Amino acid sequence: MAASSYSATPTAMRAETLTRCCYSTTSRLIGFSSLHTSSKLLFTTSSDSRRAKRSLYIKSASSVPEQALQDTSTRLDEGDLVSFTPDAASIASSIKYHAEFTPAFSPEKFELPKAFFATAQSVRDALIINWNATYDYYEKKNVKQAYYLSMEFLQGRALLNAVGNLELTGAYGEALKKLGHDLENVASQEPDAALGNGGLGRLASCFLDSLATLDYPAWGYGLRYKYGLFKQRITKDGQEEVAEDWLEMGNPWEIVRNDVLYPVKFYGKVVTASDGKRHWIGGEDIQAVAYDVPIPGYKTKTTINLRLWSTKVASELLDLHAFNSGEHTAACEAQSNAEKICYILYPGDESAEGKILRLKQQYTLCSASLQDIVAQFERRSQGQVKWDEFPEKVAVQMNDTHPTLCIPELMRILIDLKGMSWKEAWNITQRTVAYTNHTVLPEALEKWSYELMQKLLPRHVEIIEMIDEQLVDDILSKYGTSNPEILVKKLNTMRILENIDLPASVTDLLVKLQENKADDSSESFEVDDSSESLEADDSSESLEADDSSESLPIHDEAALVDEDNEHEEEEDIEKKKDAITEPSPPPPPPPKMVRMANLCVVGGHAVNGVAEIHSEIVKEEVFNDFYELWPEKFQNKTNGVTPRRWIRFCNPNLSDIITKWIGTEDWVLKTEKLAELRKFVDIEDLQIEWRRAKRSNKTKVASFIKEKTGYSVNADAMFDIQVKRIHEYKRQLLNILGIVYRYKKMKEMTAVERQANYVPRVCIFGGKAFATYVQAKRIVKFITDVGATINHDPEIGDLLKVVFIPDYNVSVAELLIPASELSQHISTAGMEASGTSNMKFAMNGCVLIGTLDGANVEIREEVGEDNFFLFGAEAHEVAALRKERAEGKFVPDKRFVEVKEFVRSGAFGSYNYDELLGSLEGNEGFGRADYFLVGKDFPSYIECQEKVDEAYRDQKRWTRMSILNTAGSYKFSSDRTIHEYARDIWNVQHLEIP
Repeated sequence: MAASSYSATPTAMRAETLTRCCYSTTSRLIGFSSLHTSSKLLFTTSSDSRRAKRSLYIKSASSVPEQALQDTSTRLDEGDLVSFTPDAASIASSIKYHAEFTPAFSPEKFELPKAFFATAQSVRDALIINWNATYDYYEKKNVKQAYYLSMEFLQGRALLNAVGNLELTGAYGEALKKLGHDLENVASQEPDAALGNGGLGRLASCFLDSLATLDYPAWGYGLRYKYGLFKQRITKDGQEEVAEDWLEMGNPWEIVRNDVLYPVKFYGKVVTASDGKRHWIGGEDIQAVAYDVPIPGYKTKTTINLRLWSTKVASELLDLHAFNSGEHTAACEAQSNAEKICYILYPGDESAEGKILRLKQQYTLCSASLQDIVAQFERRSQGQVKWDEFPEKVAVQMNDTHPTLCIPELMRILIDLKGMSWKEAWNITQRTVAYTNHTVLPEALEKWSYELMQKLLPRHVEIIEMIDEQLVDDILSKYGTSNPEILVKKLNTMRILENIDLPASVTDLLVKLQENKADDSSESFEVDDSSESLEADDSSESLEADDSSESLPIHDEAALVDEDNEHEEEEDIEKKKDAITEPSPPPPPPPKMVRMANLCVVGGHAVNGVAEIHSEIVKEEVFNDFYELWPEKFQNKTNGVTPRRWIRFCNPNLSDIITKWIGTEDWVLKTEKLAELRKFVDIEDLQIEWRRAKRSNKTKVASFIKEKTGYSVNADAMFDIQVKRIHEYKRQLLNILGIVYRYKKMKEMTAVERQANYVPRVCIFGGKAFATYVQAKRIVKFITDVGATINHDPEIGDLLKVVFIPDYNVSVAELLIPASELSQHISTAGMEASGTSNMKFAMNGCVLIGTLDGANVEIREEVGEDNFFLFGAEAHEVAALRKERAEGKFVPDKRFVEVKEFVRSGAFGSYNYDELLGSLEGNEGFGRADYFLVGKDFPSYIECQEKVDEAYRDQKRWTRMSILNTAGSYKFSSDRTIHEYARDIWNVQHLEIP
């Protein structure tokens, strides 16, 4: 075999012999192929502890009957197991083997793309070892398992994370050197998996890492998006979107499970059979097929599963007659309709077709996943299924409202397919499902058109109607009829169905109460089924308060409606007279909606927020009525990030320093040990090493910026970074206006004055604006225009640079965050549920500037008030400030007026920024009146930035602040968060794979 030339030691020679033996077989799971006999390779690893060096065991297990299995086993050395420790030579042999025998490229050359695929396939072999062992052990023990459903999993690259968790980074690096490549260069060939966009997906991925690392039995479920959200390009016109191509060359990590296939139905009708049962028949039928991705834990055998669903239809649905008649599009319609469900993450939903596609996505995720979960439960029950034990074996966590249809879908399965009564099914469902809220504003909670849902999912609407009716009964029981006004208010705000008639019995009761009250008083009240939401249309998505999805902000959506309702200014006089004398037509009825968040709260046993301040808002404002009814449901679970990916692997220089000074690498698993850095914070040697590591990371970023943008930046300047989804509430506009103000003041000074008054800065932006979010795209355009002007101004030079990094993703974050010195988390107070990038920056020794919003509050508490730059209005002040603005009492700071005038002067080109700046002006109106308080917080913000400059000039002080940020970040590990979910919500237990 060609790989033999790389075997240089007795261990490697033994490995090569074993490799030859094993590679002569075929593996159904791993994908080996040859002309020899068929067998199944099960790889296992062993170690006495997480820190012990593990050995690799390869067991040959035939896929044919047991006797043949025994016969095959004895052909290997002394029976079942042959053991060796993987070294560089044996790994090189494995890589070389995959380059030859599982090729994705032509055989002539071994260049970087081919090296990546072969290396990834080699690593996947090692992962399958523990993956199979984990799966088999879960099956054997039949313990309770958590299932995490999310529309997003923003995984990032997998290669370095996998070899790091397997403790094989050094061995793979050496092996690739033997083959003429560098591990880092090989890893750079991997595209980021385009399965998410923002914090919601990144959080889900951190959670999977922690679940595996902490040995909790769990799986993730998501969709396999072929083209992701989009790939972002930056041109002279701003952002341009093109389809992601991450699957263009294939994905070496995934394994398609062609035998795991579930039917998913849309449309059709519901009929009653002779036995009285309801049956959903007809309609459009598709199939969801499973693609599995292994998620390895750190220093543990546990390797859990991320199951992604792809959609298709049976081949027989290709209309051959139509195809051969030349009607090719019509012939392939069924295939096209099925496949496009998993094309794009968050397809635009301005059109009816877009809304239907989004709802299809959500239902596909829920239906396929729950069918799979139920099948696992039945299989593990080994023919003795006890459905009342289902919640004792299954915990389903809905990550935001996108998987809400889990609730009616589980009810449908239990009632329609398993023959349960409503009471039994409802009890099981409520005990199984839990909901994580990522949204702080009532008007931002996801809603769906009742008519659309009734058309697409008729059986589920029936179930939702019954749940709503049951909820109405609960509200009546809780509040009684002594105070009809309170009762009506509760019904209006708490019902799942909005603008839909109450059950007849309840309506009759309310009418009777109204009549009785009219007898006693001249006052009366109205039953109004509409909520007090600010929603202006029936879009399924509105203003997001966390990174949970993409949409226009609420006031922009309403602006579209407002424009549609405008009257012509010039009207015929006679028509005006007619309008006076004739009664105007009644307004159209408000749209009938299904409130998904309300359904989540009603249908689950737990509701959690994702930061302390957010969870209090959830209880006191967003779901206050539900909190009064079921206070025991509500919890806080402050978000966290995995310290493996977000410091240990992405920042090895800093990680080595931390390990050296703490005296152990245990901090990677027990982040509370990071607090020990506080003991050494004033020691000069630590500070020198700390600054050196930061400088090294900044040099890498400077090279990256040059490669991606063409701009040259000074690595000795302060690196000031804001990277996150572009949205008005995240206030990238405040940041860039602050930079414009800084630039204007610099231009008014002499060169000597500039040097004396300003610290050199490189201001780095990154993030995607949703394709139809016009205002966000204007912000991207504005940032790039400001950068183009400042970066070419010879008077300013290296004192100020402004860079927008195109196509920001996890891999870019892994480069930028270790190099960051100041990071901006400046959302309008009360609008960010938590945030997770703030945690990653703090963990890497970056000092934050921000408002008291989301997890900023807790980060500031942990790192110390002196090590966090705070500015801006607080959450409890925001409503009064908006009211003040509406009343015309707000007086903008003269510096804010000055910076807007400077922009309008044409300093940054000929583009007309009136629409952008207009959103910051006026006292009322959609898309105006500075809803996000940029003008209000601007003076506080620029004054805080002056304090940043002052602190940075004192590098000893700044380094101290940096170290204390890392030391105080220990709370924000996703390990801590997952322990809390496991204990308080899921009731799942640690299960280590032997």
